[in-house]
Amino acid sequence: MKPLPIRTFPDPVLRKKTQAVVVFDRSLLKLVASLVRVMKSQPHGIGIAAPQIGVAKAVAIVDVSKRDPKAKRLILINPVILEKKEPEARKEGCMSFPDYTAFLKRHRWVRFRWQDERGEFFEKISTGIEAICVEHEVDHLSGVLFIDHVTCLKTDLFPRFPLK
Repeated sequence: MKPLPIRTFPDPVLRKKTQAVVVFDRSLLKLVASLVRVMKSQPHGIGIAAPQIGVAKAVAIVDVSKRDPKAKRLILINPVILEKKEPEARKEGCMSFPDYTAFLKRHRWVRFRWQDERGEFFEKISTGIEAICVEHEVDHLSGVLFIDHVTCLKTDLFPRFPLK
């Protein structure tokens, strides 16, 4: 099956606050499978949120195993960041802005809670790239985009590739 297209800015679904998942059924499993398939189809994809494929549900995937072989895929349903520490500025991209990267401030340490696809609750502390990715995807679920964190478009936003 061909992956669904990724919604790109300025698609209005990217700015919508998502609905919490209350029913954990086969349709949720299909959504999770679609998200995984789309993320895997992208060479730099380490995370994806449901709005990026046009679904306003609080579902995201974080899989930084391309950068950290010890990392495991996280299926985040209704995630909430409880605490964040250690802000740092670093270069970041987003599949919904395929032609740009930007320097912005994220946190290298986050404590968060979520449900899995069966509705079970979990809590975890993530560090490094996984923490940054969790924060990025949770933002998507609130309609917040990575460009909202850019402090100066003139100096901090860069074309991913040389534009012709």
